[in-house]
Amino acid sequence: MIFNFADYDQLLPLVANSLWAGALLAIIGGLMGVFVLTRDMSFAVHGISELSFAGAALALLAGVNVVLGSVLGSLIAAGLIGLLGSKAKDRNSIVAVLMPAGLGVGILAIALYHGTASNKFGLLTGQIVAVGDQQLGWLAAICAVVLGALLVIWRPLMFASLDSEVAASRGVPIRALSVTFMLLLGLSVAASVQVVGALLVLSLLVTPAAAALRVTKSPVLVPVLSVIFALISVLGGILLALGAGLPISPYVTTISFVIYVICRLLPSLKGTHQ
Repeated sequence: MIFNFADYDQLLPLVANSLWAGALLAIIGGLMGVFVLTRDMSFAVHGISELSFAGAALALLAGVNVVLGSVLGSLIAAGLIGLLGSKAKDRNSIVAVLMPAGLGVGILAIALYHGTASNKFGLLTGQIVAVGDQQLGWLAAICAVVLGALLVIWRPLMFASLDSEVAASRGVPIRALSVTFMLLLGLSVAASVQVVGALLVLSLLVTPAAAALRVTKSPVLVPVLSVIFALISVLGGILLALGAGLPISPYVTTISFVIYVICRLLPSLKGTHQ
């Protein structure tokens, strides 16, 4: 039997923190994803997630705060990409170098770690009951920083993302915005790794925004739909995983993918009925 919801009412309290964390991450993932796609940085997200995984794995091995290790790994990767990868070609090269390095360090740390096996694989695939009160506090603080910064820089960042040359000619600080965005992206990736794991972080920071962009180009509706799609994916994935007793990432990614497919087909379906 794939799903067993017999004791669902008793199990739900166990994932209350995970649901709150998932909701917070869906909000920042949906908003950041709009800029990730606009700035063509999907590959960078994957690269940052590998360094985030390495930082979290090293923290796990050292017996210190895993969230802090994840954040440090992400910020190092984001800083390097932001400072050295001003051009897309340079950025992709840097990401391609960072990815195997981060993955290798992370796997080494996990191999040396002799603790609970679920802690090891949770960093890669996410965990259903891994979010404790302290970790939720960390995630809430990270999300507050990201959301606060986005509110301040949203308009100039969107302008710079859509047309950097015109924005620069209007006096928009392109370089500073680029570095700031990369640091915010690093924080978002580090937070997302705690719920869906390093391997599938794209399902939060890319797929919902990609689905939203398939159905509208409105600068208002795209971020709104992106957040809604991310919320459905994360919260739905957690609730389904609770009934199956499996890692949440397969469910989150499947729901996210189904939403994307539906959004991709919608324009075609509308065309056939006109």
